[in-house]
Amino acid sequence: MNTLKKGLAFTLISSFALLTACGSNTGANSQEGSNAATNSATNAAPEQTAVTEPVKIEFWYGLGGNLGDNMKKIIDKFNASQSEVIVQGIVQADYSETEQKLQAAIAADKVPAAVLSSNNDWARKGYYAELDELMATAKDLKPDDFVPTFIEQGQVDGKQYFLPMYGTTQVMYYRKDALEKQGLKAENLTTWEALADAASKMTVKENGKTTFYGWEPMWGRDNMMDAVFSKGGSVLSEDGKTVLIDSPEWVETWELFRKWIHEDQIMRIHSGGQGWEYWYKTIDDVMKGNAAGYTGSSGDQGDLDFTQLAAMEQPGWDGVGDGKGKPVASGIMAGIPAKASKEQQEAAFKWLTYFSNTENTAFWSMNTGYIAVRQSALDDPEFKAYSEANPQSRIPLMQASHASKPFIDPTGGKITDALTIAADKVQISNKPAAEALKEAKEVAQKALDAVLK
Repeated sequence: MNTLKKGLAFTLISSFALLTACGSNTGANSQEGSNAATNSATNAAPEQTAVTEPVKIEFWYGLGGNLGDNMKKIIDKFNASQSEVIVQGIVQADYSETEQKLQAAIAADKVPAAVLSSNNDWARKGYYAELDELMATAKDLKPDDFVPTFIEQGQVDGKQYFLPMYGTTQVMYYRKDALEKQGLKAENLTTWEALADAASKMTVKENGKTTFYGWEPMWGRDNMMDAVFSKGGSVLSEDGKTVLIDSPEWVETWELFRKWIHEDQIMRIHSGGQGWEYWYKTIDDVMKGNAAGYTGSSGDQGDLDFTQLAAMEQPGWDGVGDGKGKPVASGIMAGIPAKASKEQQEAAFKWLTYFSNTENTAFWSMNTGYIAVRQSALDDPEFKAYSEANPQSRIPLMQASHASKPFIDPTGGKITDALTIAADKVQISNKPAAEALKEAKEVAQKALDAVLK
């Protein structure tokens, strides 16, 4: 995979030597075997000063590739910047594995101090520590500087449990040469209908088999849900009592994806594998010239070569609303397990707020493509200069301005689990969307009814 070589906006310290003072100093002139007992009071050795050891904490995160490399850089920079806390980064395969291992750690009473994961239901059950008191006593936090939609996503029942580390939204990446070959322009691909037509023109088939795909949606429910939201659909009714995932907006949208993948064969997905394997296979298809474009995270930008590729916003639908897409923009949150000691919690909070400060959130955005979580990052001179030189970095920010809020599952994940299963049936098993979504609706509604009793 080609990786875009970007000029770093900040000088990073890549290693950290921990200097620990052992024992105590008994005075500049003290000597072993001296006759200290006969010294006058004025020459007596000063009182010993206790040495405070740094607090060592574990931070679990499921990031690989360019993201993992940049996370390590900021961890190293933090460790070198002060002597109170040492962060040990523990890498997991992905976000899901992070949560699974955290669940086991909570049960075993051996939790990390901080984790790149969030779960509202777990917060309500007391698995995560409340952060309001820590935020109130922090000197340089400035909560109002956080992007409102991101900081609000970390609140559960009016209390702050999670801090946003970075923002994300799924955007479109395409090969410039693939569009040019067919005389297509990205600015005209503002609807899914137009994108499907372009994908059909760019697709190459030999002996009935597709050898070059016009587009590759990312595996899973997320970007198909984005397309539903852009069509005006929603997961629940306004009163929160009825599951709506079998409505026409859902069925029509998911059926089109099924048709594009299985019948027209102008699109395909990669599924399965370990961790983010399917994701990187999708990126590789585009980078190696096997597909014209794909739908992926804003965070992919650090892994892409923009001499070949460009980015655009997700499309809307013909005749729907203002014509703009309304995909989800969400904050990737971090939390502090409640079973961590008070000392560990305070150290973890120091680390998490350091990661999200203006300088570091701007660095992360420039080097990964994820959205900065501090509003002050937009005024950072380095960030301004970078976005002017790299126009693709503006796309996630532009899309986030008219994005949908992420769905918060009131059942603790049973509705989203049902949608995940339904998406696999449509994308992998070629099951008609109406059938897959009807089955998911029955499971989801039963789970919702149980919660509302």
